[in-house]
Amino acid sequence: MTYQIAVLRGDGIGPEITDEATKVLDAVQSVQPGLKMALTPYDAGAEHYTRTGEALPAATFEAVKAADAILLGAMGLPEVRMPDGTEVQGRIIIRLRKGLGLYAGVRPIKLYPGVTPTVGSSGPVDFVIVRESTEGLFASFDGGMEIHDEVVGDTMLISRAGTERVSRFAFRTAQERAAKRSDGKALVTCVDKANIFRSLAFFRKVFTEVAEREYPTIERNYALIDALSLAIIQNPSAYDVLVMENMFGDILSDLAAALNGGLGMAPSGDIGDRHGLFQPSHGSAPTIAGKGVANPLATILSAKMMLEWLGSRHGDELATQGAELIERAVCEVTASGLVTPDLGGKARTEEIGDAVADAVRRLSRSGHAGSAS
Repeated sequence: MTYQIAVLRGDGIGPEITDEATKVLDAVQSVQPGLKMALTPYDAGAEHYTRTGEALPAATFEAVKAADAILLGAMGLPEVRMPDGTEVQGRIIIRLRKGLGLYAGVRPIKLYPGVTPTVGSSGPVDFVIVRESTEGLFASFDGGMEIHDEVVGDTMLISRAGTERVSRFAFRTAQERAAKRSDGKALVTCVDKANIFRSLAFFRKVFTEVAEREYPTIERNYALIDALSLAIIQNPSAYDVLVMENMFGDILSDLAAALNGGLGMAPSGDIGDRHGLFQPSHGSAPTIAGKGVANPLATILSAKMMLEWLGSRHGDELATQGAELIERAVCEVTASGLVTPDLGGKARTEEIGDAVADAVRRLSRSGHAGSAS
């Protein structure tokens, strides 16, 4: 089988970092002869919008819908906006999430060896934020209410079905993580503002029903978003998998990236029952585009997540091993001190991609494909 991977290189630094991720994927293919991927680029983005008037062409949407997975670079340019003042980028990402049913926004927060966190922590950093990506406050996107340019309102929408499926996803993620640990422990934290908002009290209620009915042996707890925003910085090792509403997840995942060195080290996946899209958590950073200083590791690690997902979805051990090779290679590169300026180093974007690709090939020859801790 050849996996059809739709590649959306994007805007700003998007093309640079995406090219380094595809370089690493090519290295994985070269050492895993049975693993085949066809990486096909498609047009989308703010720059494409300025040229054609389309941010996400219909042909591109149909292509990504037919693909086995999507690898997406950073999208959007701050100055390229729709008539209502919103950025074009939202028209792409939210269209893909809603159109492909990508309800689980998965944001791993992990501190890699040799990387200094932006803020201090009292223990290891290795947890996952699961963000419901199709409802919540984002349900009002391209809608909402406006009265004569005087009053504007957006509505938070929480559904039973949406909360059930993202809660199940969080518990399954905790199970998968526990299976890789010697102690087998799993913990899912429901993050909300249930003490104030009826919609989020409902989110907590449905989460609890799913937990009690389907995952009674997995430990769970609850946290209010405001208190958690401090607690997770003070004691990140207390958390495993956290599940929450869309906007809360959007904000908290960026905040939590301070624990792993910044957004240049923050991969993500938008995952549904049939489709998966993988992209760095950061934006297009147009002020540094073309300077060769952008950190490609978030995109490379997003490609790793893509292989993990393909391996799990298709029962493909080669894809899973490829993901493990990338993980170990990134650990080796960061531990060596070869990092980009955002992490205090002097390495250029292409150097990082070359180093990770070289490490993939070297680790494969030495037989060390096991995942690093």
